[in-house]
Amino acid sequence: MATVKQLEAGELPVSKIFSADFDFEIPDYQRPYAWQVDQAAQLLDDLEDALDGMDDEPYFLGSIVLVKTKGIARSEVIDGQQRLTTLTILLALLRDLAEDLDLQSELRDLVREPGSKISGTKPKPRLTLRKRDAQFFRDYVQQPGRTTDLVGLEPEVLKTDAMRAILANTKALRTRLIDWPEARREELAAMLGSRTYLVVVSTPDLASAHRIFSVMNSRGLDLSPADIFKANVIGSIEDDQRALYAEKWENEEEELGRDSFADLFLHLRMIAAKVRGRRELLQEFPAQVLNAFLPDRAEVFVDEVLLPYADAYADLLGEKYANGPGSDLVNTWLQRLHQIDNNDWRPPALWILRQHGQDAALVAALLQRLERLAASMLIRRVYATPRVSRYAELLKELDIQRRGLESPSFELSTEESAETISRLRGDLYLVQPVRRYVLLRLDELLARQPGVTYHHKMITVEHVLPQNLRPDSEWVALFDKDARAEWTHKLANLVLLNRAKNAEAQNFDFTVKKSKYFTGPNGVSAFALTTQVIDQPAWTPNTLEQRQRQLLALLTAEWKLVEA
Repeated sequence: MATVKQLEAGELPVSKIFSADFDFEIPDYQRPYAWQVDQAAQLLDDLEDALDGMDDEPYFLGSIVLVKTKGIARSEVIDGQQRLTTLTILLALLRDLAEDLDLQSELRDLVREPGSKISGTKPKPRLTLRKRDAQFFRDYVQQPGRTTDLVGLEPEVLKTDAMRAILANTKALRTRLIDWPEARREELAAMLGSRTYLVVVSTPDLASAHRIFSVMNSRGLDLSPADIFKANVIGSIEDDQRALYAEKWENEEEELGRDSFADLFLHLRMIAAKVRGRRELLQEFPAQVLNAFLPDRAEVFVDEVLLPYADAYADLLGEKYANGPGSDLVNTWLQRLHQIDNNDWRPPALWILRQHGQDAALVAALLQRLERLAASMLIRRVYATPRVSRYAELLKELDIQRRGLESPSFELSTEESAETISRLRGDLYLVQPVRRYVLLRLDELLARQPGVTYHHKMITVEHVLPQNLRPDSEWVALFDKDARAEWTHKLANLVLLNRAKNAEAQNFDFTVKKSKYFTGPNGVSAFALTTQVIDQPAWTPNTLEQRQRQLLALLTAEWKLVEA
């Protein structure tokens, strides 16, 4: 049997993590830095919640797995890159915003090893990213005073998605921190140094490190919160009924699958409490849900809460709602919502299915409003905390109103509507989670087939006017530098394809590109959006201007968007 060699594990404060004890390196075989603004903002939210806590309990940020030999600083990061990189950005921002020179110095030394003439060590970054991104990160984040320069860069000039993610997250975190009083930023820095911990697991053997990572991330093996809740609920039921209710519970878990069943408890907590979760589910779910039923109403929890919501969740996940005429439309709206890049919409959708499941027309109408709200927040890149808070307010309103159609939180303010339009007019291609959703919705509208689905293994978003042009290309004559900057990444210049990208074909001239790249084996495209392009005799700035107006008009009408 394979063994883990010289395994070490321990809880260390951030001040010890970013010290001479560790020299973190991201191996080139690891994926690039990929956290989005949502995740970076959520990290700051969690830290802010801990900062505002009434006690001084240690705050744990999770674990990292390293290949590291005891006594040697060099540490290959097998798991934890995203967290370490984002923490470095946060420390660098606190450093550059600090007014106190001593605090600046301490934060600078957390981000970069200062070096020592006595010990013979040279200054160097605490964390080294993959080769493609390391110098950029060193220059703009780890170098003191450079985060201000970083936030002034435009994303389109950056070479990699990781660089663009670093820029976006630095901008988002800086925008929030710069509004904090200096004293509060100092409190955050002190909390990071003194009572914010990571669990560090290390072994000198790469194979052992990967086994550790696999075990730590394998699902369905460890006891989940749902298992704890089951023990509490079933244990509160009389002996003669206990086996029956254990079977009911297990049947639902088996139908949903272990992971989805565990997620159901997160959604039930949200539906019951109607506030964003701030602590672990193990702490909040009993206080906010279970304590109302235990110890003498455990059967009621199973029969009137768990089972009906689990059935509704199965319908939601499988898009298999069935309640007579109108059911197909309900499943169409669920299908659209599943294309959103987060699951925060699920608690209100689950509430709608549970409370109004017998009225398909009402369910469809409510889900339509939910999709409009979710799509707008997706397009505007509303991050997790305000997004979840909006859904929490919506749940409060739905609970009060009989039908819920007029719930204010469904509605977009004039400013929200105008910002949605503005984002749709912008360089849509550069926002990966948004571009696919918007183009698929547009394709539906053009095909006039609600809920049209595709079963292709791959759907990609492609440019008509290429991103990179050959000097002898006809595109150079059709689009000058300003026109290329204006139109390359706009909605009007994008199409959907059901094939992997082909770097050579992407640069074809328009006529060749239509016939060889945008059409399938039978000479047509699988997508209405792409067929529109194939039908165009030429592709010019005027063509794009007209197409942009037409596509925006379809979306603004579908989502009832208005200008400010």
